[in-house]
Amino acid sequence: MKRLLYLITGLDYAGAENQVIQLCRGFRNKGYTVQLVSMLKPAAYLDELAELGVEVKTLDMNKGVPDPRKIFLLKRMIQAFKPDIVHSHMVHANLIARITRLFVKMPLLICTAHNINEGGKLREFMYRITDPLCDLTTNVSQEAVNRYIAIKAAPEHKIVFMPNGINLTKFSSNDSDYAAIRAELGYADEFIWLAVGRFVPEKDYLNMVTAFSEIRMEFGSCKLLIAGVGPERAAVESLCRQLRVAEHVRFLGIRTDIPRLMNAVDAYLMSSKWEGLPMVLLEAAASELPIVATDVGGNKEVVIDHLNGYLAAAADTENLVHNMRKLMLHSVPERKSMGAKGRAHVIKHYDIDAIINGWSKIYEKTGN
Repeated sequence: MKRLLYLITGLDYAGAENQVIQLCRGFRNKGYTVQLVSMLKPAAYLDELAELGVEVKTLDMNKGVPDPRKIFLLKRMIQAFKPDIVHSHMVHANLIARITRLFVKMPLLICTAHNINEGGKLREFMYRITDPLCDLTTNVSQEAVNRYIAIKAAPEHKIVFMPNGINLTKFSSNDSDYAAIRAELGYADEFIWLAVGRFVPEKDYLNMVTAFSEIRMEFGSCKLLIAGVGPERAAVESLCRQLRVAEHVRFLGIRTDIPRLMNAVDAYLMSSKWEGLPMVLLEAAASELPIVATDVGGNKEVVIDHLNGYLAAAADTENLVHNMRKLMLHSVPERKSMGAKGRAHVIKHYDIDAIINGWSKIYEKTGN
C-alpha cells in the first residue's frame, strides 16, 4: 500500500484546494494511505477528509509571515509518515517542499502550480533555483506550462501539463430545479449571470460590475449573483452603489450549494486578470451553462470561443460588455446548445476519474 502525502499552502473553499480533496478521494479509493499537510491552519473540508480516512496536519503558519522553523516541523512530519510520494500544490507549498528535501528523504517529489502567474520575478527565480530539488513540476493549463518554460521557471524536460478534473455526477444540468431554486432566491424570468470566486484583485470584480452596469442599461431585466468572500468585497459593493446597480447585484457569501445555483442561472461570467485552469469554469461547463470569460491562462482550454461561450480581453470593459451582449441576444435553445457542447467538452477532457488515472501514471513513471 503506497503512502501519499499532499502538501498545500492552505485549506479553504477554493479551486486548488477542491482539486486536492478530489485527489485525496481518488487515491484513497485506489487503496493509498493519504495524509494532507496544510501550511496554514485548515479552514474547510475537515469533515469530508475525516470521512475519507485522510489524516490532516498543519504547520500552523501565519499568512504572509515566513518561518524557517516550519521546514523542520515538516521534516519531522515526513519522517513520521514515511511517504512514497510527496505531492505539493501552489507556490508556497512547492517551495517549502523543495527546501525541506535538503533535510529529509523523499523518494518522489512532484510540485503542481495552479496559475499562470504565481507572484512575480522573485518567485519565478525561486522556482528556477530550486528546480533540481524536485522530480517533476506540473501545471494545470498548457498555456501556463508554455509560460513557465519561456521564463525558465522550469526546464522543458521537467514540466508537464496535467489539468484539473471534475466530478461529473456532482455537476450537471437539472431543469427541474430551475424554477424551484429561482423561487428560493426570489427571482422569476430575469436573465441571471453567476460568478463564483474570492474578492481579490486578480478576479477583477470591479471590471465585472462596471460591465454589468452597462448591460443593465440595454437589458433591464437581468441580475448578477456573486458567491464568495474576500478583501475587495466592500470596494465592489461600493462601486455597485455608485453605478446604481446595487439592487441588481446580489452578494451570496460562501455557498456550499454551487451545483444547485448553477442550475438556477442562465450564464456564467468571469472577469479575471490571470488564471490557471479555474475549477469553477469546469463546473459551469459541466452544468451546461454558456460562459463569458476573459482570455487568460487556461480559460480558453475550457471556453472554446463561439462554441460554448465567448472570450473577452482581460481588463477591457467594453469587450466584456460586447461578449455579454452577444450571449444574451441568443435564444434560449441556442444558449442550451452552447451549454450542451460545453459539457461534452468537459466529459472528453476533464473527467476526474481519467485525471486520477493520469496522476497514477505520473506517480509510477516518475518514481521509476
